[in-house]
Amino acid sequence: MLLTITTTARPATDLGFLLHKHPERVQEFGQSFGTATVFYPEAGGERCTAALMLEVDPIALARSRGKGSPDFSLSQYVNDRPYAASSLLAVALADVFRTARAGRCGARPELPGTALPLELRLPALPCRGGPDLARRLFEPLGWEVAAQPIVLDAGFPEWGESRYVRLTLSGSARLADALNHLYVLLPVLDDGKHYWIAPDEVDKLIRAGEGWLHGHPERGLITRRYLGRRSTLTRTALARLAELGDETEEQLEPAVEEDAPAGINAADEAATEAATEAATEAATEAATEAPAAEGRDARPQTGVDAAQDAVPEESAAQDAVPAEGAAQDDVPQEGPGAEEPGGAGGVPKGRPLSARRREAVLARLEQLGAASVIDLGCGHGELVGALLARPRFAKVGGMDVSSMALTIAARKLRLDRMPDSRRARLTLFQGALTYTDKRLSGYDAAVLMEVIEHVDPPRLAALERVVFAHARPAHVLVTTPNIEHNVRYEFLTGLRHPDHRFEWTRAEFAAWATRVAGEHGYQVGFEPVGDDDPEVGPPTQMG
Repeated sequence: MLLTITTTARPATDLGFLLHKHPERVQEFGQSFGTATVFYPEAGGERCTAALMLEVDPIALARSRGKGSPDFSLSQYVNDRPYAASSLLAVALADVFRTARAGRCGARPELPGTALPLELRLPALPCRGGPDLARRLFEPLGWEVAAQPIVLDAGFPEWGESRYVRLTLSGSARLADALNHLYVLLPVLDDGKHYWIAPDEVDKLIRAGEGWLHGHPERGLITRRYLGRRSTLTRTALARLAELGDETEEQLEPAVEEDAPAGINAADEAATEAATEAATEAATEAATEAPAAEGRDARPQTGVDAAQDAVPEESAAQDAVPAEGAAQDDVPQEGPGAEEPGGAGGVPKGRPLSARRREAVLARLEQLGAASVIDLGCGHGELVGALLARPRFAKVGGMDVSSMALTIAARKLRLDRMPDSRRARLTLFQGALTYTDKRLSGYDAAVLMEVIEHVDPPRLAALERVVFAHARPAHVLVTTPNIEHNVRYEFLTGLRHPDHRFEWTRAEFAAWATRVAGEHGYQVGFEPVGDDDPEVGPPTQMG
């Protein structure tokens, strides 16, 4: 099996520094199931390609197989493992490129943090779910995906397509992020692992998915498949992922949870889940074996894989929640604000907190009569999209420090297919609120939604100058977590996101906003977002 990584960044041979593998050498690395070889088919100043080739020893693999491997003895020796990318390649990648995955480079410490133009190629990848699943998994991460199905047998075209695809990923990303995407998603696409799945696999998933998995729209499917559909491990992983972003508020808030139907207890629920899984597996096996029993060609049925994924995910209600809060929380280093007084936005209860926060901001902007709005720290563009959907906002801006976030925002907003009249109202650009920027000026209102808590406290003064002294919109809306409310989240053990530098109490937020407003000539008011708990206040505070 083969993986190639190509970059056109100049000098392209910097790829060797990042991978810690010299372009002029061929290096071999022993694995328990075979040998991994790293070499460079091309290495020039303008284009460089590194290749990871994995040669699998079927006997060694059979001896090391886990409990989840098939018991049919012949399948231990006759299978696709030597040829198709799978969890074997993911394990080899993790071992061979360990330092690169961690984002470290002693010789050139500035390189790991730089986004590079990359092209990743996998000539044979098992994809249970077809090309569409590959797109669903990689496109939200900013990749341009080309997934070409491979025919089952070129000599018998009537047999149709196999479950394998030729996958090419193109985009701009940090190399460490690209490697971690592959490490997690290769076994997810294959929907299987060659080794026993132990509880420490949850830790591996959380580490490799840091910064992207908690906000991924398919995180439920990814988690379930990566952990071999083991329900206990899946629930543990989803709970830990929920702590990493605003899903904490949406998935764990008691007010949002739905009670189980009357008469169903935990034992009944577990039995139902087990029966569902057993029925699904039986149906899959029956569908696979049916052609031979009925005298038709005993070839793989491509519809089986799709049907398998049609089974409802665990925590489906949670995974269906819009990831607006997560997208905002993916973005570090943004700034502060305060706002004129006013009443509540009239947001209905029972909605996910991220949606209620967005609706509260929109309602306040309409009450203020703002015609032009900029979202500072726009993340994946959820608020920007909502603003564009309202014609009253004639000018909409979105700024983010992350180029990857802006790429995802452009995709989600369908920028390439947006009508000219709407596109003319929109400006998206990269920037940081630690520096003055003329592009921030000229808006009636600025929004900092779940942003200021990502800023180191010593940097807040610079952000205050940028937003309030230089950009000086007529109104500034700020939302930020209320740390007092964190006790209402059962699984939360720290702050709501690992990148949060702080979270404020209501008194601390009020003191900061009042001071900033007074220094820069603004009036200030506050309102709750989410259910206002009589003891600890609302989950989000807005000023």
